[in-house]
Amino acid sequence: MTLKQTIQSDMKDAMRASDKGRLSTLRMLLASIQRREIEDRVDDLDDGLVLGVIEKQVKQLKDSAKQYADNGREDRAAAELAEVDTLQVYLPEQLSDEELDAMLDEVIAATGASGMQDMGKVMGQLKTKAQGRADMGALSSKVKARLA
Repeated sequence: MTLKQTIQSDMKDAMRASDKGRLSTLRMLLASIQRREIEDRVDDLDDGLVLGVIEKQVKQLKDSAKQYADNGREDRAAAELAEVDTLQVYLPEQLSDEELDAMLDEVIAATGASGMQDMGKVMGQLKTKAQGRADMGALSSKVKARLA
């Protein structure tokens, strides 16, 4: 069963259980997946691209939750974070700091990176290895610190 099919099945389960919050979040996610399929002109996205859509949704929701919290709208921030919790079920387990550091060492050695001019090479390889399992913004900061 593909990731998209799993999400569709979970949406049906949420519908049967009358779980309106979860149902709304999954509908939003499936609409984003369908939009991406239309943009890419494909019938079904593979699991890697679906993960990318989920990551983008999670990032947007976290950003909006932060903005709501900064403006004193704790109720809306909590709602956004609840949606994040619903979506994170579909993301792979996050890598620990030790695993990220080991992966970073391995990629820097493999690419022969020696300075900031090689950051693109390093990030390109890290993105494929850590997709969905690490915050790419935080990882980018680690790469900058390492290559500086």
